[in-house]
Amino acid sequence: MKAKGAIAAGHPETARAAAIILEEGGNAFDAALAGLCAAGMAEPVLTSLGGGGFLLARTEMSETTLYDFFVQTPKSRKDDLDFFPIMVDFGTAQQEFHIGRGSIATPGTVKGMFRVHEDLGSMPMTRIVEPAVALAKEGVAINRLQGYIFEVVEKIYNSNEACRAIFASPKNPSKLIGEGETIRNHDYADALQSLALEGEDLFYKGEIARQAAEDCLAGGGTLTMEDLDDYRVVLRKPLEIEYATARLYANPPPSTGGILIAFALEMLKGTGLGALNFGTREHLERLALVMELTNKARVESCLHEADETEAAGGLLDPGFLEIYRRQVLGRPSALRGTTHINVIDAKGNAASLSLSNGEGSAYIVPGTGIMLNNMLGEEDINPHGFHQWPADVRMCSMMSPTLMAETGGAILAVGSGGSNRIRTAILQVLLNLLEFKMPVADAVASPRIHFEGGLLSIEDGFNEDEVSAIQRKFPEAEVWGEINLFFGGVHSVRFDPGQGRFEGAGDSRRGGVSLTV
Repeated sequence: MKAKGAIAAGHPETARAAAIILEEGGNAFDAALAGLCAAGMAEPVLTSLGGGGFLLARTEMSETTLYDFFVQTPKSRKDDLDFFPIMVDFGTAQQEFHIGRGSIATPGTVKGMFRVHEDLGSMPMTRIVEPAVALAKEGVAINRLQGYIFEVVEKIYNSNEACRAIFASPKNPSKLIGEGETIRNHDYADALQSLALEGEDLFYKGEIARQAAEDCLAGGGTLTMEDLDDYRVVLRKPLEIEYATARLYANPPPSTGGILIAFALEMLKGTGLGALNFGTREHLERLALVMELTNKARVESCLHEADETEAAGGLLDPGFLEIYRRQVLGRPSALRGTTHINVIDAKGNAASLSLSNGEGSAYIVPGTGIMLNNMLGEEDINPHGFHQWPADVRMCSMMSPTLMAETGGAILAVGSGGSNRIRTAILQVLLNLLEFKMPVADAVASPRIHFEGGLLSIEDGFNEDEVSAIQRKFPEAEVWGEINLFFGGVHSVRFDPGQGRFEGAGDSRRGGVSLTV
């Protein structure tokens, strides 16, 4: 039987929801939206209808569009805020997050869902949400990764009664739900069904909007009805990059991830990387130096007015730097928890969808089971102090949904979670495919490095002698003893229409799975 499509996502239930819709004849965009709704149950710390994201779409007619429905800063600020720090423990380090109603930016995910559905969907929204509705009612068993994430954010999701009503352990209500236990959210099921019937206005103009705005007004938030009513999805022309035998399409400014991947690829063009053996000292050194130069370019283009032809040693295209300076400079950025979904169908429709809710604000809109984001709690937004963000602007993100069209006609959809490691993780998978000619599964599974702030992080799996050699070049290096989610979660799907063949890989670092339907 001819395959109908393939999915790669961050959780088995997210992928299964998308697969159900493909099986019933939906296209890649229907399936991606079904996965989006299911991820709100299966990956609740990483995404929510109260957050934002991006969908990079390529239709069977080869038309490519970036749907930007990321969060927006509110129109006004105030002093008396419900905004407080929470220290979370990662085991090897602690980090301070800020939550409360004062951390909520204007969410875009619901508006994005309906705009993508209007433009590209083929099935009724009432059917698209059904797998997630069933999941919310029947429950999701918490797997190891989600159990670990709940351990990390326990102080956020255990901070009030509304959170505990959904996320507390049934065995020990003073603790959060853990691995092997089942989470249910009947309010979320009802909210999905209501949204599918009534449309986006319920969230942006109707009862949900009024409740959220009233609670923020009374309880120390800045989100208003005007913020919600005025929110718009922005359609952008993707950033296009020619590299080797492929044309890549990436998330354009004002977000940063796509253009930083483009910087790195521009520097690697024509350097003969593919002639080196994967994992050798020469390969790792060249990759680390490119990451170092990309970091330098990021700093120079954002913080200085240096001549762009001199930035990063003159290796960067001046046009990229001008775009970066003009469209990214001064915008607040959100870099934290994310998840990713890819779907390609047999007609060649491709969806690369990245989503985030930050860590969550700990405010759940009553009666909906939906936690709103805490994107205004990002320290990077305000180097001079919190709540100095520019009003009513689209926030930057490192999220980098990416599509690749190969010369022979094959299509790849790829993306990653992983905060600031998103760009280096995706870069390495693309190079594994294009330079080292790896199959998709090997390209995703191969070990990675990440260079930032003078520190070279080296994942387990490289040859010890080669690692020792690269450490002599980069003495500030940390060698990890395992394959780790620190290095991203690059989920990928590839479709070769000439052969009618699908390949998929869910990154095991972040609980990823792939399914062919």
